[in-house]
Amino acid sequence: MSISKVPQLAWYNPCALEIDLPDEWAVEMCHMAGHNRAPLKPAEIKAALDKPVGTATIKELAKGKRDAVIIFDDQTRITRSALIVPFILEELAEAGIAPDNIRFICALGTHGAMYRSDFVKKLGADVVAKYRVYNHNPFGQCVYIGTTDIFQTPVYINEEVTLCDLKITITGCVPHPNAGFGGGGKIVLPGIASFETAQWLHSKIKSPSQGQGQPESDMGKADNNRFREDIDQAADMAKIDFSISAIVNERGDTVALYAGALKAAHARAVEEARTHYRTPRVTGMDVVISNTYAKVNEALIGLDAAVPAVSATGGDIVLIANSPEGQITHYLIGPFGRTTWLRKSSLGLPPNIRHLIVYSEYPHPGSSWLAEDKRVIYMERWEEVIQFLKKSHGVNTKVAIFPDATNQFVA
Repeated sequence: MSISKVPQLAWYNPCALEIDLPDEWAVEMCHMAGHNRAPLKPAEIKAALDKPVGTATIKELAKGKRDAVIIFDDQTRITRSALIVPFILEELAEAGIAPDNIRFICALGTHGAMYRSDFVKKLGADVVAKYRVYNHNPFGQCVYIGTTDIFQTPVYINEEVTLCDLKITITGCVPHPNAGFGGGGKIVLPGIASFETAQWLHSKIKSPSQGQGQPESDMGKADNNRFREDIDQAADMAKIDFSISAIVNERGDTVALYAGALKAAHARAVEEARTHYRTPRVTGMDVVISNTYAKVNEALIGLDAAVPAVSATGGDIVLIANSPEGQITHYLIGPFGRTTWLRKSSLGLPPNIRHLIVYSEYPHPGSSWLAEDKRVIYMERWEEVIQFLKKSHGVNTKVAIFPDATNQFVA
């Protein structure tokens, strides 16, 4: 048997899953370009914050300010904020802002709330013990700040954020099915926006990679993306003072950091992200193994890379979704019963997909976003997956493995 390894359990004890396949199968590992880049050292993180793009440093911006809010993304994003936050707090302290006047808000968007244990993973135990850390509430305590020009989106955001006179954000710049790349203004809309604001925006434009057919937005599409442009307009209204965007490798380590004015810093990050996350296109595969790691709790994103790689004459997909917490609670598009969805997923498998095997050692079909389909099969043991595949695939089977399809976009 030939063995390949893919990363697992990003927020627990990161490890590798060994994928053993028959020796006579032709296996192609489809890495993103920057998969093995070295993580930044602490001194390099500090250096990035000391040379912001388009604005002054955090310390200079904080002088004379009383209240500061640090907005960070949730566990559907692999951003290792805990490595960045100490440098921010150091600058705020030097500027004279007291710890009691600093709060953290998790930009959940319309995702389910996080708990203390989640906050510790994102920010570190010392920060959670000393500072007030809150969840964003999309269903209340949001105030109107304006309406966008593109989709006429009425923008309501977290009231606590508007009450602070220094606003700092930490996000990851990674591929996104609608916005092209995440981070930047997305931490405002939908990150700290009201449910109604997020719902309005998502009703206006859909992603072709999700089978919904409009070419204006897609994974890795940064130019002429109206979905992203609407988001950026909303972010302008929120008046974010300082933004940090992280580029990550295949294991979720921060390998580059761009800090400064929100749009300027994010633009620099996107410029690098275009090549860093780029993955060569493969086609004609009999089996595609799509590992989900960075966004394992939004595992269906892993199908964006997998589906186009399957042979037109038919093949199988294995979606590896080892998420102990299951799929994220998503109040905008998630299921809340067998037939109860606020906005039912329209994702359907193309006819050339013979089987979609969802492999998870932590089974929870109730959290799946997949519509019922006899081709969708749930399995808990890798041996069972291999046995199933071997029954229908012979000696010359062509296999593609995406090590983290949730953070890759196919060229």
